[in-house]
Amino acid sequence: MASKVELVVEVKSPADKLWTALRGSTELFPKIFPEQYKSIETVEGDGKSAGTVRLLKYAEGVPMVTFAKEKVEVADDEKKVVSYSVVDGELVSFYKNFRVTLQVTPKGGDGSGAVVSWAMDFDKTSEQVPDPDVIKETAAKTFHDLDDYLLKN
Repeated sequence: MASKVELVVEVKSPADKLWTALRGSTELFPKIFPEQYKSIETVEGDGKSAGTVRLLKYAEGVPMVTFAKEKVEVADDEKKVVSYSVVDGELVSFYKNFRVTLQVTPKGGDGSGAVVSWAMDFDKTSEQVPDPDVIKETAAKTFHDLDDYLLKN
């Protein structure tokens, strides 16, 4: 049974700066979010374009997961859209067809602020599997914390 969870987060950082940081998450996120990511490495592809596979190793204490492999399905820098599927890790045993899409758009005409539209499409492997609310909550926190980091750096 296909399900979808959506999230919209408004941030103060300009869309271009936020997008650049999100696209550079392989290097940036383990540095600024060590409580969440032990490491992120590119295992196939160039790290940015469709077909790229990244291995995310999560820090101890992160619920449900120790690692995930994600494959970039769509990467459009002009439209500021990226979409990826989880292809390996604990999440695969809970959810099949687990895909996240995010888009960054400018908020207002003056370039100050942006809106992150984030959506997670998934199929549970069984009815006993909980909804991935913790993943949505983590995404929201990550966007806010990344915004705080970018405003200071």
